[in-house]
Amino acid sequence: MIASSGFRKYIVITGKRNVGKSSLMNALIGQNISIVSDVAGTTTDPVFKSMELSPLGPVTFVDTPGLDDVGKLGKLRVERAKKIFYRADVGVLVVDSEPSSYEDQVIFIFKEMEIPFIVVVNKSDILGKDAEKLSKIYQNKYGVRTLSVSAKEKSGLDKIGQILKDILPNDEEIPFISDLVDGGDLVVMVVPIDLGAPKGRLIMPQVHAIRETIDKEALALVVKERELRFAIENIGIKPKLVVTDSQSVMKVVSDVPEDVNLTTFSILEARYRGDLEYFIESVEAVENLEDGDKVMIMEGCTHRPLTEDIGRVKIPRWLVNHTGAKIDFKIWAGVDFPEFEEFDGVKLIIHCGGCVMNRNSMMRRVRMSKRLSIPMTNYGVIISYMHGVLERATRIFFKEATN
Repeated sequence: MIASSGFRKYIVITGKRNVGKSSLMNALIGQNISIVSDVAGTTTDPVFKSMELSPLGPVTFVDTPGLDDVGKLGKLRVERAKKIFYRADVGVLVVDSEPSSYEDQVIFIFKEMEIPFIVVVNKSDILGKDAEKLSKIYQNKYGVRTLSVSAKEKSGLDKIGQILKDILPNDEEIPFISDLVDGGDLVVMVVPIDLGAPKGRLIMPQVHAIRETIDKEALALVVKERELRFAIENIGIKPKLVVTDSQSVMKVVSDVPEDVNLTTFSILEARYRGDLEYFIESVEAVENLEDGDKVMIMEGCTHRPLTEDIGRVKIPRWLVNHTGAKIDFKIWAGVDFPEFEEFDGVKLIIHCGGCVMNRNSMMRRVRMSKRLSIPMTNYGVIISYMHGVLERATRIFFKEATN
């Protein structure tokens, strides 16, 4: 089964016209997906192909038109190709000659957008020893890893998967809660009965927190919000941490002593899957929202919207009340990645906790928001911010970092 686009790495292949980008892509995937011709400019639009690439795993190759395309139509193709760069996890610049202003421009874009990349010198069957010389030139000029191949003869391609894996950002998952508690600590988890959860079960972040707490040999006490004060006053042990559902944070904060650490499940998700510091920094963009501004509510899954849906109803209502602005809300749901055009005019992205996503797929969305210069936060951070308890709900993470 092919992984959804949210979980695959996007590998963008770029270069001048007729350097062999399409031939390289066809050679890598073992199929004639992209049209190959000696005529420059044969590829007119980005071509996508998903596959497994060892040792990377599921990837999507994107064959782009030559960014040196000419004419009015050529310029439109170039602009469309550049938009694909915003989705790239890694870039492959294909060359067959010495660097020119064109390669300078592409490499500038890669570096400006913080896209790791390699240079592939194609046509080694024709260039002969000059292929290795070109590799050295690119390596010395740009400080980049290079590879000499022949897409036509399908030679020199066996190392490309490992090289790409080596230069990709390491988005390995971090602990959810276990690094915040020690054996014997008491963790109180405030778990309202969520209408979105299947009958008889808790939602995934709650189960995750309970499991990591138990694995750490700490004590997990699960209560509903109206039982919290009674539990804290009568259990006889001071909690190390109280974790609550974001929607109950205002009631919970009034019941938790100031010297007890407090956070929310969604803020734990923000740290575990995303970039908590960036989400906190971005949430201040709320104060700049004006009438007519677009805000994208982004969900990592598809679900049946509830009457009082947190992302589609409650957060928009709180945000309008907080800002006093007539905001244009846009909903994007699913693990697949939005097209570039979906972000046109968006002033703020508010993402769900991403409980069905992995860290790799969430961080791709974070990196794209940074490249587009659109602030991005998540449900837990913005709810705590709008209710005036964000500093309290995130204190434990920054206190732990300084100890």
